[in-house]
Amino acid sequence: MKLSFTSFIGMLAATQQASAFTLTMGTGNSFGRVFRISTWGESHGGGVGVQLDGCPPRIPITRDEIQVDLDRRRPGQSRITTPRNEADAVEILSGLNPEDITLGTPIAMLVRNKDQRSGDYLENDMNVAYRPSHADATYDAKYGVRAIAGGGRSSARETIGRVAAGAIARKILKMYNGIEVLAYVSKVQDIACENVDDDTFTMEDVDANIVRCPDPESAERMLERIDVIRKTGNSIGGVVTCVARNVPAGLGAPVFDKLEADLAKACMSIPAAKGFESGDGFAGTLLSGKDHNDEFYIDPETGATRTKTNRSGGIQGGISNGENIVVHVAFKPTSTIAKAQSTVTRDGQEVELRGKGRHDPCVLPRAVPMVEAMVALTLVDALMCQQAQCELFPNEASQDERPNPMGTTAKREGGPKKNDLAAAGGGPIGLRVDEE
Repeated sequence: MKLSFTSFIGMLAATQQASAFTLTMGTGNSFGRVFRISTWGESHGGGVGVQLDGCPPRIPITRDEIQVDLDRRRPGQSRITTPRNEADAVEILSGLNPEDITLGTPIAMLVRNKDQRSGDYLENDMNVAYRPSHADATYDAKYGVRAIAGGGRSSARETIGRVAAGAIARKILKMYNGIEVLAYVSKVQDIACENVDDDTFTMEDVDANIVRCPDPESAERMLERIDVIRKTGNSIGGVVTCVARNVPAGLGAPVFDKLEADLAKACMSIPAAKGFESGDGFAGTLLSGKDHNDEFYIDPETGATRTKTNRSGGIQGGISNGENIVVHVAFKPTSTIAKAQSTVTRDGQEVELRGKGRHDPCVLPRAVPMVEAMVALTLVDALMCQQAQCELFPNEASQDERPNPMGTTAKREGGPKKNDLAAAGGGPIGLRVDEE
């Protein structure tokens, strides 16, 4: 039996009155639990933007700070990005006082579209034919209607709102514990970067070339490959690596809300993202347990618990361990290309389509600030959840009764604890492990 929409809503209303049932309409445009964003707008509409709710009050943030990240994301930066000419100038509509201090109320930000060319889509075969591997067909299958010009919500312009909110998240992380979130292009097709130290590379190193790879020699080889592909009207993909430094131990939750699970959802929601790895990821499957495990030691200066290696990527058991968080995000080649491809029309006719419009031959350089934004948003949300659940009341147990501080920024009061086991002449501790 099919119900009309009116009957369905009436039934829900009756259920709500009877059992205090509440319905939250989720349509895939919001992200986060406590630090929560909702993005809106289409590629060729009047503009795109975001509403950020849950931002703590009394955070100093200026429009210029947000604009820095938007400038790194915007189109028209170089010959290997889309030539669409947009300033992407952000307007802050609410949530700040005249002194640029957050009020704790929703922050709304808008970027107006200025250089949309809808004729590139509406005055040719792209008006009726689906672009292969693009969201055209699936959006039409889901909604029965689609925004043809620019791809609507499936366009990378949707990420403007994420990057704007991510700039605020970046500021909060820096203020809280000196946390840095930096990403770079680590691979273009089969060309992988080398000689990048995840502990020391800077944003200036990343932005020193148009590929956004902090290894200059590898960046030159990547650029040559992109140019070869670009000149044939084709596109190319690769990998963005993101490193979060100075993240305290304890963020994330067991089972369904593991930190790497939240990071995976965040990064896989970015347009063109097709793969995610945490730490060594799939490469770790080639190692034995002995080789893959990150052995612990006590930092001789801080007394904190550290790991000798970081194959776990800073997350163990779904919870941060205080080491660098390292994730890798794979991006496919851009779907819209200037080469002829077989496809079908909306009414089911087989045709050949050659893409029109302005598109990135390689999404990777502009994906860097997008990945940074989603990682920063995820970490702030996890941090606020941790504060709410586990740090609402201080742990007043004595130092010897608390777990030893863990991570790169942690310090044990009084320095490293005296090794009582070594003093007693004890050897390795034997543990009986009986797990399912």
